[in-house]
Amino acid sequence: MTLHDGTISAHSPGRGRGSTFTVRLPALEAEALAALPTPQPGALVPREPTSMSARVLIVDDNRDAADVLSESLEFLGCTTRVAYDGPTGLEAAKAFQPEIALLDIGLPVMDGYELARLLRQQEEPRPMKLVAVTGYGQESDRQRSKAAGFDAHLVKPLHFETLETLLKELSGA
Repeated sequence: MTLHDGTISAHSPGRGRGSTFTVRLPALEAEALAALPTPQPGALVPREPTSMSARVLIVDDNRDAADVLSESLEFLGCTTRVAYDGPTGLEAAKAFQPEIALLDIGLPVMDGYELARLLRQQEEPRPMKLVAVTGYGQESDRQRSKAAGFDAHLVKPLHFETLETLLKELSGA
């Protein structure tokens, strides 16, 4: 709060009687507020669409994150499919034949490592690029994803520009 010149206070009339938390931040003056840029809808989406045409499979059990990522990639020109668990992702890959798969590591039922292994077994007629998308970012995590057959390792929360650059590299765009 010090960074924003604000204060936080807490008050309770006693045990079992609830609590009140107060956060105070200084208001911007009207001139400063008017000078701020207008926020763009969908903060993940870049302002200018690009011409990328990769087929991308997204497998993540966080439905909101997967759906927003799918919409953002479609804005870039990608064709996407979304699955919310490993077995569904495996079936989607068979039907969709993606060029790139973005796989969450911490999936229920079948984790991203097992899914990557199974995808590598079925990648005929053409190989796909696998990207680990995870909250795990230690060097040992990166080594484990590489050993599991991933081509790249991204740590959540994703920075869209980094993802966009990586997808261009992987798709040859």
